[in-house]
Amino acid sequence: MKLNSYMQILFVAFIVILSNAFYIVNEKEQAIVTQFGKPVGDAKINSGLYLKIPFVQTILKFDRRILEWDGAANEIPTKDNKYIFIDTFARWKISNPLQFYKSAKNEILAQSRLDDVIDGAVRDEISNRFMSEIIRSSKRKMEVYETQVDNQSMEEEILKEGARKEIIVSILNSVQQKLEELNIGISVVDVQIKRVSYNRQVQDKLFNRMISEQNMIAEKYRAQGEGRKQEILGKQIQKEKELISKAYLESQEIIGRADAKAMDVYAKAYSKDPEFYNYYKTLETYKETLDPSTLFILSTNNKFLKFIEK
Repeated sequence: MKLNSYMQILFVAFIVILSNAFYIVNEKEQAIVTQFGKPVGDAKINSGLYLKIPFVQTILKFDRRILEWDGAANEIPTKDNKYIFIDTFARWKISNPLQFYKSAKNEILAQSRLDDVIDGAVRDEISNRFMSEIIRSSKRKMEVYETQVDNQSMEEEILKEGARKEIIVSILNSVQQKLEELNIGISVVDVQIKRVSYNRQVQDKLFNRMISEQNMIAEKYRAQGEGRKQEILGKQIQKEKELISKAYLESQEIIGRADAKAMDVYAKAYSKDPEFYNYYKTLETYKETLDPSTLFILSTNNKFLKFIEK
């Protein structure tokens, strides 16, 4: 009976020891083995089943994936003494878990080390650059009316974009070099500038410059529109004068033909009975000139009153 009990105890102990002698590293992990707090052997960077000394050796696992670093926005002076806020982010990974454990211990301390390294590299690079080299300008062009694209300004925009990429590469190289010197078992995969903000003084100057440039563009369009307006008005006035002149010419021709027709009628009527014609025309003259308010002083032998006398 006692023998069976001892056998069961030994079997359970064997199972416990055996289970503690093996450990698994999956695809997203890498591990190191420590013995009494000190790392032993090589790091296990490949997934699989591994063996260790039970109860003596301890397994420490670290993330094998690319990790995120997001720094705080810092106010940095540029080479032309303009202060801007630079907000950067980076991606890093644990490249040597054994050295990482010796130097940084865990990801929290590693993030703190990266703060110093990346912020310092960004500050050094920005301080050696002018504002125009840092700010990325968009290549989006406004729709314009009868204007030409300035090739020089487009080249300047391309140069600014190229300078910005050069800044990123320079920061990344500086960070990698610093991490190699520190030898803390981590490497930075990429560094990018997430946001660039101006302080109040620079922002006001920038907005004023943008407003001035937009006002210049607006004045240019207004001048073009005013010129077009004057051109249309000139054509309209010229057309109006041509129409009035043509209408006046036609009216004078009609009046001339009417006068000629009237003179012809008068001439025919006069030739048929000159005496009656004179009598009729004189009566019409009396009707138009004589009224109660008109006072004539004429001699008695005046021919104008000959029909009244009779």
